[in-house]
Amino acid sequence: MSLSRFVTFTELVRARAAELADAPAHIFLRDAPGGLLAETLTYAELDREARRIASVLQAHRAEGEPVLLLYPSTTEFLKAFVGCLYAGAVAVPVPLPGSEGDDKRLNRTAAVLRDVGTRLVLTDTAGAPEVALCLAGSYNAGVVCLATDTPGLGDPEDWREPAAADPEDLVFLQYTSGSVSDPRGVMVSHRNLLANQQALQEAFRTTPEDRFGGWLPHYHDMGLIAHLLHPIWLGSCSVQMTPTAFVKRPFRWLRAIQDYGVTVGGGPNFCYDLCVRRVTDQQIAELDLSRWRLALNGAEPVRQTTLKAFAERFAPAGLRPEAVYPCYGLAEATLIVSGGVPGAAYAATAVDATELERDRFTPADPDRIEQPFRTLVGCGRVRGFDLRIVDPVAHRELPAGAIGEIWLRGDSVAQGYWQRHTETAETFGATLSDGETGFLRTGDLGVLADGELYVTGRLKEVVILNGRNVYPQDVEWAVRGLHPGFGLGAAFPVQAGREQLVVVQEVKGISPDTDATELRRLAQRIQAMLGRDFTVPAGNVLLVPTGTVRRTTSGKVQRTLMRRLFLDGELRGDYEVLDPTVRALTRGCDDLPGDDLLSENLLGEDLLSAGRGLRR
Repeated sequence: MSLSRFVTFTELVRARAAELADAPAHIFLRDAPGGLLAETLTYAELDREARRIASVLQAHRAEGEPVLLLYPSTTEFLKAFVGCLYAGAVAVPVPLPGSEGDDKRLNRTAAVLRDVGTRLVLTDTAGAPEVALCLAGSYNAGVVCLATDTPGLGDPEDWREPAAADPEDLVFLQYTSGSVSDPRGVMVSHRNLLANQQALQEAFRTTPEDRFGGWLPHYHDMGLIAHLLHPIWLGSCSVQMTPTAFVKRPFRWLRAIQDYGVTVGGGPNFCYDLCVRRVTDQQIAELDLSRWRLALNGAEPVRQTTLKAFAERFAPAGLRPEAVYPCYGLAEATLIVSGGVPGAAYAATAVDATELERDRFTPADPDRIEQPFRTLVGCGRVRGFDLRIVDPVAHRELPAGAIGEIWLRGDSVAQGYWQRHTETAETFGATLSDGETGFLRTGDLGVLADGELYVTGRLKEVVILNGRNVYPQDVEWAVRGLHPGFGLGAAFPVQAGREQLVVVQEVKGISPDTDATELRRLAQRIQAMLGRDFTVPAGNVLLVPTGTVRRTTSGKVQRTLMRRLFLDGELRGDYEVLDPTVRALTRGCDDLPGDDLLSENLLGEDLLSAGRGLRR
């Protein structure tokens, strides 16, 4: 399928509205006391509502200006997003601030508001109180807030089609979730969005007969571009529930996949873990997942154990093992970078763990039982990019089989970061040692093997101990497997005479009254495993209650933030085993290294209270 006749995404949406007027464009499953209530939005209704909202934006002279979108439902959000398209404004999807006292979301949204410098904020009457609270504390004078579902606001007949848009005009700002840095606004143009939609179609082999179903927030790149916009690009339909509805009862998502004939949908690795643990045998017996052909797994490291467990757990419901689909992408590349072949088994390779620590991808010897190994999941083949694996220091392209930073060129690579010229030049204008230029530095580490991309970790988060690279996500996963009461964990390095590893591990039910002997035993098990499997002597361990470890909106552990909190003395465990030099660091240390991050737990406190379970 080629849609090259469209110069802008706006043209595409207008064409879809004319071709598919009465067809459903979006179905929102609203959480209600009796279950989920479906709200259907047709293409004609979307077009009419977008023209109405665009008329208001035009009255405020918003063409070319950033407009913040803060909505609790995808239906009202989608109307406003397309309204921005029709008015030539730049949409900025951000999280709706939580209820009073939810400082993490409030601070993040206020920070985005200050960074964007917008004059206009759009919301609906349901979200208006939280938005008003955010605006009151943002110190942004003169910001106008409009509830777009207010009766009588705007008139679709007053809308006037703006001057012809250019492919390089911005469509929206995608604020990154801040796993290793402050949230930054990635500038996505019409050309970027159309190119990445084409890449999605080529990777997923989607058609208008496909139906997308998910729960990811609309301000998350995978939720917005894959689950909401790609169906419109195809002329299909999306089915969406709130993240809270999913987290409270993961079965609802799977039931919606069955009831609405969803063929494509997914989320981060953790959501599949949550389904495996929380969906009962009786519920599985009620499910038919045979039409679900692509269960997308992206936005955080993909685990083979998760893929296998999910496929096996839901096989009785008709889920085919080849439906599980690892993929890789990032906001700076609009979304997707690589994906597998639909209908084919994903690639997984057991590699020599010692060689991996030396940045070499060496398949493990099956005859050497004692050889330590790690199983890496392939994220498929690259779609629409010139991808290179590069030495991050020397900027020299590396040969096949060597692990280095992933660099990209292509039409999907975004325009840069909003109002951050230095960072844009450094990240989006990288040059190889031979003079070849124009590359995006992803900050991700990976390797190409037989054409398959394996993502091994984040450049800024690799722990270097005694000249060896230790990947924190491997440590966290191994620790979590030691005990059924272990939840989320964070591993990070600190400098204390020498670089040492710190592990912060959540334990379900822990409190100051928990038996110290049992906690000591758990901490010793972690230390023993670190020494045995990772050759980390006497690891520093903090055992903490559920909800302590911070995540981004896409589910990635905010290790840099956790490190900062630890060094600032703001992170204390109910049980701690710390080297004396490390403990001294947490008692009044000034001028500490690391990024000054805003914090945000994944989906607010809903995920944390519910139990633990496209980047990376």
